[in-house]
Amino acid sequence: MAEGGRRRDEEEDGKYLLESMAPQMEVFEPTVLLENREQRPTLDMGNFYSTGRDPIFYSHHANVDRVCNIWKSLGGKRRDFTDPDFLNAGFLFYDENAEFVRVKVRDCLDSNKMRFGYQRVDIPWLKSRPKPRKTLKKFANNKQGVANAAEIPSASSVVFPRKLDSTLRVDVTRPKKSRSKKEKGDEEEVLLIKGIELERDKFAKFDVFINDEDDPGSRPDNTEFAGSFVNVPHKHSQGKKNTILRIGINELLEDLDAEDDDSVIVTLVPRYGTDNVTIGGIEIQFAS
Repeated sequence: MAEGGRRRDEEEDGKYLLESMAPQMEVFEPTVLLENREQRPTLDMGNFYSTGRDPIFYSHHANVDRVCNIWKSLGGKRRDFTDPDFLNAGFLFYDENAEFVRVKVRDCLDSNKMRFGYQRVDIPWLKSRPKPRKTLKKFANNKQGVANAAEIPSASSVVFPRKLDSTLRVDVTRPKKSRSKKEKGDEEEVLLIKGIELERDKFAKFDVFINDEDDPGSRPDNTEFAGSFVNVPHKHSQGKKNTILRIGINELLEDLDAEDDDSVIVTLVPRYGTDNVTIGGIEIQFAS
């Protein structure tokens, strides 16, 4: 989930996360790992400035647009941003006649207006939900369903910032529990991992789990898996950056049968390049 940013804003405070944390990162990530494994410079899909040199970039983004169209068709709050600054933002391109033209974001949001559509095919994953890794356990105040629960500190008692050089697990208090369907429709419950500090030109990834077992083993197709943070290198932009990660957890809590719990166990698992990543804090908020 991204927070709106303006041109005058700095990147800090989680601005511009839509691009850096979008589903495309799941494709960028193996590309970066492959290039690192071969000890070559991180170029093409492994670096933002050179992504357009990689042929897979275009088919990948076409599919991202397709998935976005499907997402918006599901209704509810799944719709385009309405901020005029976003809608009127412009980009310069050469058209088919080699003429310089300006295209606004508002011109690109409806594929029908651009006179193209997507092939209608079965989408088996559309109505499927992730499955819990193990039998559901009620996570009451004493967290009896979590192994070694007494050893899990509350997020408020952990000293932050904290280097993410090993697995970090904390008990995070929820602002409100047992919310009604209307309340959940009005506001998304959001896990906020703030003060993520790292080098701009280094690849890094960590995974986030909620109410997982003592030794997290969940995969993306398990309910306990909440999401990932991935930093794709900016080789022409060095130095530290400070950002945040927001993850909507309304449906995840429903699937884990944890809506009535006072708190949840949040686990951050380092995957790659996190030795120099620090975490500034973990909390839960509501976002409309």
